[in-house]
Amino acid sequence: MAWIETINYKDANPQLKKIYDRVKGPNNAIDNVLSIHSLRPHSLVGHMTLYKSVLHNSNNTLPKWYLEAIGVYVSFLNTCDYCVQHHFEGLRRLLNDDVKAKEFFEAIQHKTLDGYFEKRYFEGIKYAQKLTLTLEKIEQGDIERLKNVGFTDGEILEINQVTSYFNYVNRMVLGLGVTTKGDILGLSPGESNDPSNWEHK
Repeated sequence: MAWIETINYKDANPQLKKIYDRVKGPNNAIDNVLSIHSLRPHSLVGHMTLYKSVLHNSNNTLPKWYLEAIGVYVSFLNTCDYCVQHHFEGLRRLLNDDVKAKEFFEAIQHKTLDGYFEKRYFEGIKYAQKLTLTLEKIEQGDIERLKNVGFTDGEILEINQVTSYFNYVNRMVLGLGVTTKGDILGLSPGESNDPSNWEHK
C-alpha cells in the first residue's frame, strides 16, 4: 500500500481516530492517500483543509467537473496513476456521462484536448500544463491570456490552486509508493457548503 508504515482505522489511537472519523468512507474505509499521513496526523488535517478548500467549496465559481478534469490531467502529466484512477472516477460521476468521460481520457492520451474543450476551458488546461511541466517559463502573459478568454481573477486563482494542489499530492503519492490497493475509487467529500465536513462518500 505504501513504502512507509501506515496505521489503519482499527489500530488508530484516539487522536488519529478522531480525524479518521471525519474523513472515512463506507465501513470505516480510509483512502490510502489519507492514511499515508497517519504517523503525523496534523498533516492530514492540513491536507484535508487544503483539498476541501480548493476542490470542494461552494465559493468556487468554475464547474466542479472542470476543476476535477484539471486534477486528472495534472495527475496524468505527473504519471500519478493513483490520482488519475481516483479522480477520473470522480469526474465520471460529476459528468454523469460515461461516453463524455471516456472521450476526455482519450483526449488526454492522444493530446487532443483542444478538440474536447471549448477555447476558454482549453486555455485553462494549457496553463495547468505549463505550471506543471515548465513552471520556470510561467509569465504574466499566461495570466493575460486567461483573462482574454473570459476568466476572472478569482477563477484564475481556482485553476492555479487546483493545479498546485494536485502537483503536491502527486509528489506525495509517488514519493511514498502509495497504491490503490484496498481503496474504494472515486470517494470524495460532499457538502461543499460545509468546509468542515470531510466525510468521503
